[in-house]
Amino acid sequence: MQLNNIPKIKNLTSNNFFLLAGPCAIEGEEMALRIAEKVVKITSDLKIPYVFKGSFKKANRSRVDSFTGIGDKKALKILRKVSETFNVPTVTDIHTNEDAAKAAEYVDVLQIPAFLVRQTDLVVAAAKTGKTVNLKKGQFMSPEAMQHAVKKVYDSGNENAMITDRGTMFGYQDMVVDFRGIPTMKQFGTTVLDVTHSLQQPNQTSGVTGGRPDMIETIARAGIATGVDGLFIETHFDPSNAKSDGANMLHLDYLKSLLTNLVSIRQVINKL
Repeated sequence: MQLNNIPKIKNLTSNNFFLLAGPCAIEGEEMALRIAEKVVKITSDLKIPYVFKGSFKKANRSRVDSFTGIGDKKALKILRKVSETFNVPTVTDIHTNEDAAKAAEYVDVLQIPAFLVRQTDLVVAAAKTGKTVNLKKGQFMSPEAMQHAVKKVYDSGNENAMITDRGTMFGYQDMVVDFRGIPTMKQFGTTVLDVTHSLQQPNQTSGVTGGRPDMIETIARAGIATGVDGLFIETHFDPSNAKSDGANMLHLDYLKSLLTNLVSIRQVINKL
């Protein structure tokens, strides 16, 4: 997958990692635009190619009373507004075959959630829209197994696929990142490290997923040093009150310093 296949993406000559970042879920127009504006400014200054991320709905919830969204069309229209306002591409996750065609009308990249990446019909439906498909590695899958998910996209006539590692289950309530998987998956295509989901602590007795945001920079630095092509970071200006995944999101105020440090590391790596 070449990044120039994604409309509106900038700074392609920067020889830098690219970034997928934004809130876990679209909670409203004002919050989405507020987050996008700040991330666009930071990534433009640092010459980091940027894709705005936001889920138009959340289907994988621990409890039936968990937040799932503000309405599909309303959230998708907000994603389109972010794209048009800041001239950046957008990515959102899909959960059903019908979601693929619906979301493709509004966003540039369709993301397959980790729990669903083995669902052939869903991957094929996403691929057939012609959009870039971001395949999240299942928490239960080896890096080597992701070649088959990528092949499903290619066999559907779509050459634009990328793989995102979001950690591997370690026991019942923790995730780990096996950095040996980065060079392995890079053999199959563009590879992204999902920093914040890799720090989740799922299956809590409360029914609300926990996390280790204090480890975000550690994991991100290791990913850049390993040669990952892109990073995925969920960020919010008020994580403690975010409606989804607040426990492992990065506070928006810390994004600039984090990315500045990561750019410095990538520059050193590029000279080796």
